[in-house]
Amino acid sequence: MAKREIRFFNTTGPCNPDMHYMLPPEERLVGAQLHRYISDQLYWVLHAPRQTGKTTFLQSWAREINSGGKEVACYVSVETCQGVSEPEKAMPTICAGIQAAAQAANLPVPTTEDKPYHFQLGDILRNWSALVAPKPLVVLFDEVDVLEGETMISFLRQLREGFASRGVGKFPISIVLVGMRDLKDYITQSKGGIAPNPGSPFNIKEDSAVLSNFHKVDVAKLFAQRTAGNGQQITQEALDYVYEQSYGQPWIVNSLFKRATLRILEQDSTETVTLDHIKEARQQIILARETHLDALAYRLEDPRIRKVMETLMTGEPDMQLVDSEGFRLSLDLGLVTIVNGTPQVANPIYREVLARQMTYGPQLAIPEPEWQWQKSDGSLDMDRMLREFQYFWQNNSEVWAEMSNYTEVFPHLLLMAFLQRVTNGLGRIEREYAAGRKRMDLAVEYNGVWNIIEIKLLKRGTFDTLKEEGIRQILRYKDSFSVSLSSQNRSAAGCYLVIFDRRPDAQQLPWSERIKWQEEGEVTVLGC
Repeated sequence: MAKREIRFFNTTGPCNPDMHYMLPPEERLVGAQLHRYISDQLYWVLHAPRQTGKTTFLQSWAREINSGGKEVACYVSVETCQGVSEPEKAMPTICAGIQAAAQAANLPVPTTEDKPYHFQLGDILRNWSALVAPKPLVVLFDEVDVLEGETMISFLRQLREGFASRGVGKFPISIVLVGMRDLKDYITQSKGGIAPNPGSPFNIKEDSAVLSNFHKVDVAKLFAQRTAGNGQQITQEALDYVYEQSYGQPWIVNSLFKRATLRILEQDSTETVTLDHIKEARQQIILARETHLDALAYRLEDPRIRKVMETLMTGEPDMQLVDSEGFRLSLDLGLVTIVNGTPQVANPIYREVLARQMTYGPQLAIPEPEWQWQKSDGSLDMDRMLREFQYFWQNNSEVWAEMSNYTEVFPHLLLMAFLQRVTNGLGRIEREYAAGRKRMDLAVEYNGVWNIIEIKLLKRGTFDTLKEEGIRQILRYKDSFSVSLSSQNRSAAGCYLVIFDRRPDAQQLPWSERIKWQEEGEVTVLGC
């Protein structure tokens, strides 16, 4: 009887090679030289977004170091200090965390002395180094990004003070600090937005390394472990779709595989995983609003991130975007990326989740449609739906604009909310948006039939000029989109260009001049 495969794809907490399918996280380190950090007694920083494998790497690296027998390494999380900004409260908590980590790792447990908080961390690390001598001590601090204000400054300052005397029995020879952002960003935040100077409390770091996403070949290698375990195969188009939707984000990759193999199919199933299975898993992930994705949506409460998303969604070029604090924060959090020089949301699933969050309020406030929005064959009557939207826009846009937190992108959000209100549960919307393209593209699928919509904002110039530009763009988009559909034996039914007139003097025009419906060959042009 074949042995039952007990491993699975993990989406909660660090990976354990005995329980989970996993790839060596150290292979994804960019800008790190692990052997040097110990041999040359260096301190360094590792930063990457949530749930990309940082903790898995740290615990794995600690095991590797300890197995060599030359050094003693210990993983320490300071997560218990989250929300504690007073250093006199936080520092004893950090010291207690060090003691707990030492005990869990079966290492000598260091002691603390009754001293002011700005000496406590340094003292306990000196004591710990003496206890593990004659072996040198390596400490891996995780979740450092939870430290705030003076707590962060005191933490870093005590490490810097010990750095000069580091050595066997004296102070840890190597320390890594791990979080979501590079350390200089936390120092800046702790100092009220003032950038660190050369005398900042952690000018001793050797490197700031990052942990990259999976490459396309990694996605295939990860599922190959499942195949080796129980023989289950996956089609190439399903693998391609996993990478296309995730851009290799580790949590998304594991979540798609996990749902496909544990929920859509049974755990012990050997049925081949297909594109349809992965697409169903994608929809389940988005609708379930799992913790990882919910945390992304929460980030939109930050005005800096909200501004970045508005810029990406409107497509307006912004030369200052990539230099803004909001963009750097979004980049460190893994919300955005830069592809071929173009800033955009990090992957299609994040793009969908963020857009849904931004349209959730308007969607709930839009009344259930009473008009006939289906054709007799069950397909979506897009003409009728967009005419109804024009009527809705005419009667509600001014009031809703005053209530929206998203001034620039308000027209996009209202149209998407209107479409989502009708198609929710029966269709889906694919969204593409990136800064510098001056447009946003939507592909609306309902009962297997696709319609393409491009949204543009008229801020200056004439309607006809923008219309000509938009028609050229949407036809190019249709050509590229149709190539993808043809591989699935599907086609796009219609193309629609929606132009919102946002010129300052447009509000003075009568609605009879602002509302337009024009047939331009393959493209239907709407003025709103």
